Amino acid sequence: MQLVGYSDRQLLKHSLGLVLPKTLDEKAVFDTCFDQFFSYRERTSLRSPDAPPPSDQDTTPGDRSDDPQAGNGDAGGDAQGKRTGRGDGGRDAAIVTREAADPGELLDPGEMSAPQSALGQLLTRANSIEINIAINAAGQQVNVHEIELFTQKGVYTRRILEAMGHSDLQQEIFSLIDSAAIPDCRLAQDLTRRRDWLRERVRDYVEHQFLLHADVTGRRLRESLLKDLRLSSVEQRHHRLLRELVQRMARKLVAAYSRRRKVFRRGQLHVPRTLRRNMKYDDAIFDLHWKSVKTDQPKVFAICDVSGSVANYARFMLMFLYSLEEVLPKVRSFAFSSDLGEISDLFARNDIEDAIALALRQYGNGSTDYGQALSDFRKLCLDDIDRRTTVIILGDARNNYGDARTDVLKEIYDRARRVLWLNPEPRSMWNTGDSEMRYYGPYCHQVQECGTVTQLETVVARLLRLSS
Repeated sequence: MQLVGYSDRQLLKHSLGLVLPKTLDEKAVFDTCFDQFFSYRERTSLRSPDAPPPSDQDTTPGDRSDDPQAGNGDAGGDAQGKRTGRGDGGRDAAIVTREAADPGELLDPGEMSAPQSALGQLLTRANSIEINIAINAAGQQVNVHEIELFTQKGVYTRRILEAMGHSDLQQEIFSLIDSAAIPDCRLAQDLTRRRDWLRERVRDYVEHQFLLHADVTGRRLRESLLKDLRLSSVEQRHHRLLRELVQRMARKLVAAYSRRRKVFRRGQLHVPRTLRRNMKYDDAIFDLHWKSVKTDQPKVFAICDVSGSVANYARFMLMFLYSLEEVLPKVRSFAFSSDLGEISDLFARNDIEDAIALALRQYGNGSTDYGQALSDFRKLCLDDIDRRTTVIILGDARNNYGDARTDVLKEIYDRARRVLWLNPEPRSMWNTGDSEMRYYGPYCHQVQECGTVTQLETVVARLLRLSS
């Protein structure tokens, strides 16, 4: 920064972009951070009341909000605030009503009284730098840097205006309106326009502070809420944030469990081999040999109900499993609503999001039939199940009163190392209606509620711990 200086914004951004971010993700974060921190808008200066208003050709709609003259007549800032729900109450609305009732009463430029309030004097001097300093000082006074939620923007806007003397300015405007003197009425109209302009300026300042100080905090709050929110209740607009949350959890688990895995685990000291290998050292023990136990990598079979009621759970379960390929390299996935099919090849040919979307489209449109799905699974891969296999079944066990085929699940239970059933419904809903959990539960090593991302993370962490 000492070398390139601050005069050229693009040069500064490119220079910092070359030395600060090290990855593509960091580059994206840097671009966002730079644009937010160094975001300055070109603003129209405060004009004297006798200056002609700008023409439509000279002023764009986006610039008019910075122009205090835009608050005159029935298009005043208060009227706009009233329409958008941003008005400051009944007293402001009274001014708007009075001004909008008879636009012909707007006065021509001429002699005008001098403002008495401190804020009125500041606005009349029309020094943008001085006004910016006052806004920043008021913001520090009300601790605007502590803003956390977007719902607090209006609160901090009012606090800053009050710290700048908004109440005294309002009282002066009301007194001037009640006056019969023409200079006082001109001043009332001018201060009203300038007050509306100041409100927009303060709103922009608070918005900027929110982006600088509260965006990360608000994101963390949303993430903490989403982690404990039932996946069936998550709206579509939150799926992207939830997907990032799941992938971050998966990376954390990979970091915890991806320590270098040895093919052989150290066991007891192998005395005969140790003595034999160290005879060349005249019986000095340099080279120790251990009895070793070969550890095989686990195989995971994931059977996911992708019918409408549990599709979201299956989406994030599959995303979790396939994000753990470094520590769970042998994951075979199956999807069903009635007929069951293997979807492992979809993940081999596509990225996670596309593969999950294809699986839901191909297998998520039938009437739920767990009996048929278990029978299909038996035909496809029962011979591949052994004592190294963990079978995970994700579903609500609601079988539409069909044949449960518990005999197939028992056969899987007898062959596999572990059978885990993850039910996204609350436990209070199990065994109600057409739920078959009372019949499936005895043939599972573990049955667990799994309705939130936090519960899903707990299950996967336990699976990794048992597979280590």
